[in-house]
Formats: sequence, C-alpha cells, structure tokens
Amino acid sequence: MRFSGIIPVYNRPGELRELLDSLTRQTVKPFEILVIEDGSTLKAESVVAEFADQLPVKYYFKPNSGQGFTRNYGFERATGDYFVIFDSDAIIPPHYFETVGKHLQQTALDAYGGPDAAHPDFTPIQNATSYSMTSPFTTGGIRGSKTNLGGTFHPRSFNMGLSRKVWERVGGYRITRMGEDIEFAIRIIDNGFKTGLIPDAFIYHKRRTNFGQFFRQLRFFGRSRINISRFYPAELKLVHTFPALFTLGVASLPLWALVSPLLFACFVGIFFVFSILILIDGTRKEKSLTVGLLSVVAAFVQLIGYGTGFIQEGWKRWREPQGSYESGVDVEYPS
Repeated sequence: MRFSGIIPVYNRPGELRELLDSLTRQTVKPFEILVIEDGSTLKAESVVAEFADQLPVKYYFKPNSGQGFTRNYGFERATGDYFVIFDSDAIIPPHYFETVGKHLQQTALDAYGGPDAAHPDFTPIQNATSYSMTSPFTTGGIRGSKTNLGGTFHPRSFNMGLSRKVWERVGGYRITRMGEDIEFAIRIIDNGFKTGLIPDAFIYHKRRTNFGQFFRQLRFFGRSRINISRFYPAELKLVHTFPALFTLGVASLPLWALVSPLLFACFVGIFFVFSILILIDGTRKEKSLTVGLLSVVAAFVQLIGYGTGFIQEGWKRWREPQGSYESGVDVEYPS
C-alpha cells in the first residue's frame, strides 16, 4: 500500500524537524511525504531540504487558510493509495507505517485513527498534559476509545488515515478550524465508509510546554464542540457539557462559601476526591509522583479550559440567528 503523509505546518520549523527525523526511522518507509506550509512567516523550507536525501518529501507553500483546507491542498497533490495525516507537533514511532499496513491487510478500513502517547523525552508537564488528554477521568478518555460515546469510531486528524476513495467521494474538509476533524469524520461515516481504531498505531503527541498554552488549546477545543453543533445539532451530547458544569462548579465555590457552608463543603469534597483519583492514577501510569501531582493541575486546566470555551461559544451560538455557520477560519493553529 502506498502511503502519502500529509503534514500542514504553520510557524513551527523546529517541531517539523523532529517529526521528519522520526519518519526517517520507519521500518516501512512511506511512499511520499507532503509538507504544506500554510502561509508561515517562519518558513520550514530549509528544514525540509535537510531531509531531501532521506525521505521522499515534497514541500509546498500556500497562503494561510487554516489546517483543514491545508490538508485538502495536500490531498489534491498526493499520489498514494492511502492518505495519512499528522500534526506538526508529533513524533512517529519507527513501527508506525508497518503496523498500519499489517492491520489494514487483515482488517480493511476506509479510514482509521490511532491514539497518542507520551514520549520518554517529554518534560514532566508534557507527560502530565498527555496523561490528562488520555485519562478516563477527563474528557480525554474518549480520544483513544474504539467507539465514539458508544457509537461508531470517529478518527481525529492528529493521527488519522483515509483511503483515496474516501477523499474522492467525501471531498475533504468542509471547515478549516473549530472541529474540522469531527465534522469530516461524521461525513465519512454518513457516506457508508468503515472506520476503526488501530490501537498500536500510536504517535507521540507533544502537548503544550506550559499550562497557559494548554489552557488556550483546550479552550479552543471547547469552542469547537459548539461549532460542530451548528452543522450537526444531534452531535452535542450531555457528556459534552460536563467540563462546563465542572467549570461552573469551581467558579461558584466563593459564592457557596458565603451562602451555604454545607454545599461549599460538598463541592470541595468532590473536587478533593477527583484530585486524589487523578493523583493515584497519574502516578501509577506515569511511574512518577511529580507527574502525578502535575496531572492534577493538568486535569483542572483541561476541564476548565474546555468548559470556558464551551460556555463562551455556547453563549455566542445561543444569541446568533438560526442557521448560522462558523467556517472556523483563523490565522494561527491552536497553541
């Protein structure tokens, strides 16, 4: 199977160098790699040139249009049988393409997704944010599950592959930001294509290096969930409101301290038990008490960041005229 790797990049030449370096170590080399520079001011053309004799890599520069439409630009120019999408802040394990190829030979999938994991060289904060984004105690547990809230598996664009047939029939991304991968996955499934998770096709996904960046990224994800409801109202489920309720619970603590000490004590007790569960599970999985403690902070940052974005965009959505849509066009990628 001829794999075409599609990598949109915006002002991240250093991250791209690490990604391309990891692709040189693949036990089965991809057929081609397409790096699409999305109107960056910090161009990565020289970085791509460093790998010209090690990888079948092609470089393109285009005006900024967001990551969804930039992936479409790559699809239009790819010549392989199967398109594989990576975010620029990923590191790919050596077995990745070999694992995907073997799985697709045994179990045909029109589109697949893979989990993300923490790299041994990650900082404690990156390990903590990676844990939070994959923990069953936060919204992150959904990302690596075989189904989407009890339904069909929805691949996500940070680690995703699709056949050329999917691209030709579905037509790529319809929005460029604000939940573009979820909307794309829904249309793939609605067109009758088979999707699934390949558990061993994981990548090392570098999260933000500080909690401020992590908060901004998760706030954007919360906004994205509301944006998807503009296209597919039924996709907004009760579980998606949990981070918003968590956020409102934290924000209301000073009020309950004044109005009802009993309710204040109940809320504090709930948050304390939640923190202890995260601490124990994070320490066990990451084999580090430091990472376990930071995981507690990361979980609160994740839920409050997501909840804040969900509330902000939800208020905007409630006030706008019925039938409005948000293209999601933005200058920068989530950071």
